[in-house]
Amino acid sequence: MRAPRTVLATAAVLATAVCTPLLTAPTAAAAPAKYTDDFNGDGYRDYAYGSSVTDAGDDGSGTVGIIYGTATGPDGRRQNITQDSPGIPGANEWDDGFGNAMAGADFDRDGYADLAVASYGEDVDGRTEQGAVMIVWGSASGLSGATTVANKAARKWGQFGLDLAAGDFDGDGRPDLAALNDHTAHVYVGSFTRSGFSGRVTQLTNDAMSAEHLTAGKVTKDSASDLVIVGGVDGSEHTVTGAWFVRGGGTLTRGATYRLGSGEDTSGEVDTQIADFDKDGYGDIALGHPNANGRGGVLVWRGGSGGPGSVARINQDTSGVAGAAEAGDRFGARISVGDVDRDGYPDLAVASPGENLDGHADAGALHVLRGSASGLTGSKSQYFSRSSAGVPGGPEANATFGERLRLRDSNRDGHADLFTDDLRLPGTSGGITASGVRHTVSSAFLQ
Repeated sequence: MRAPRTVLATAAVLATAVCTPLLTAPTAAAAPAKYTDDFNGDGYRDYAYGSSVTDAGDDGSGTVGIIYGTATGPDGRRQNITQDSPGIPGANEWDDGFGNAMAGADFDRDGYADLAVASYGEDVDGRTEQGAVMIVWGSASGLSGATTVANKAARKWGQFGLDLAAGDFDGDGRPDLAALNDHTAHVYVGSFTRSGFSGRVTQLTNDAMSAEHLTAGKVTKDSASDLVIVGGVDGSEHTVTGAWFVRGGGTLTRGATYRLGSGEDTSGEVDTQIADFDKDGYGDIALGHPNANGRGGVLVWRGGSGGPGSVARINQDTSGVAGAAEAGDRFGARISVGDVDRDGYPDLAVASPGENLDGHADAGALHVLRGSASGLTGSKSQYFSRSSAGVPGGPEANATFGERLRLRDSNRDGHADLFTDDLRLPGTSGGITASGVRHTVSSAFLQ
């Protein structure tokens, strides 16, 4: 079977609180949730992550862990949800991969964010690894109860839900859901309720691509979300990685495919984020590609009126970026977007987990690239490792510091903070600072 994207096995720190199902109808007059991950509607963003460990033990069936947000960040109640939780379809079974992919949105528009959760390895009606997707519903007490999303192209080994992305793909103001099925994107546009889904499903076929990853965001200036599909693209000698742009709207429009290169050194996993780094009104597609030329890099596929166009490349040889591009650095292995200095331009945190420090192989480091009127550049770039002043600890071999990271305004002060490993580095008007760094919750949620 094909393995899912990275799933961390660190849910043991979580408590096992599970709420009883909430099956009442939503209030018609409720305003949609402000944040797509505020599951209990208290105004603070919550944190969901998947793990291969369940509260019943390391049985490989999968767990969704929730850490509820507070005024001081991810310090609230902990919750585990498995397929043995009340109101959750299915049962814990080996290799189900429950929680391998998730996407948050207020699907029923009741004021509480919900969570689409996949179980890509689920066997259904005798079909091995057909896969399954469900929506776990938000409420004042958090996530509880779930409704299955009908599989419109059920097949053996389809691995429905290998990845998910939520967005308003037709621009009608209601959230939709994109899901991988048999390495092809299927977009569910319509209405999600506790009774099920009603609407249409569009299959986005591309014979040249085996889709692996989905990212939703605004690239053009219209009201609809767009979709970026990343996967293997046929090459003359090796399968290379490509990013395929699909424009949202009343009809989904198939756009350009950007090939990240040719040859074995440009294949592999790509992390993707969409943000308007230069504030020109068009979203840019950031592609973190740790295998680029064996050293890594970030490609910025710039947005425009018809979709993405020109491409800018940033690596450790870019002026202003600390270090040097070296084999095995894996610069771009993980990327995350947030406005760290509150200047209105999104910034990008970039992991370089293969960085060698002071003789310690793969000690790891991370960078913060700053958005500006010129887009993402090396100007004002920041660099942190376990050797940086104010960062606790010291470099260790194979520690891969920074590989798990997230930019998030955790206390609603307008500055995105940097979470990595078990640390929180605050965002300030000058950028990320190690002054005031503190230990925080397990890094499990950082994936």
